[in-house]
Amino acid sequence: MNAARRAMQQLQTWPDLTPAPARCGRGLALRTDLCEIVHFHDERSADLHLTALTIGHLAAELGRSTAIRVLPASPWVTVRLDCVTDADVLLSLTSVALQAHSTTSYTGSAPQPPCNLNRVTIGKGQGD
Repeated sequence: MNAARRAMQQLQTWPDLTPAPARCGRGLALRTDLCEIVHFHDERSADLHLTALTIGHLAAELGRSTAIRVLPASPWVTVRLDCVTDADVLLSLTSVALQAHSTTSYTGSAPQPPCNLNRVTIGKGQGD
């Protein structure tokens, strides 16, 4: 079983997350009652709605991980899922994301920002 499938199956058992089609139109999302938390677009990566504030707090740690791509001004990070350790990173960060969203106020008028689909390129073995 590949890392993305493993992570997806584990996250689908979490009581705070519900599977749904991704709002971006590609793949599966796992969401809370308030917003989408993670998107699985393919077998190699997932986008995680970590929030801009949390990304700012964790910037140094996120920058040290070869599995994580951070885009400027995006509240989402892309996690490359090449091995079991990467899946474990996604699971841990999903827990952080759920905590971050539990303290965030949402209004019905504010749309959720788009994920990183088609904005992050994850190459294959080229030092990306």
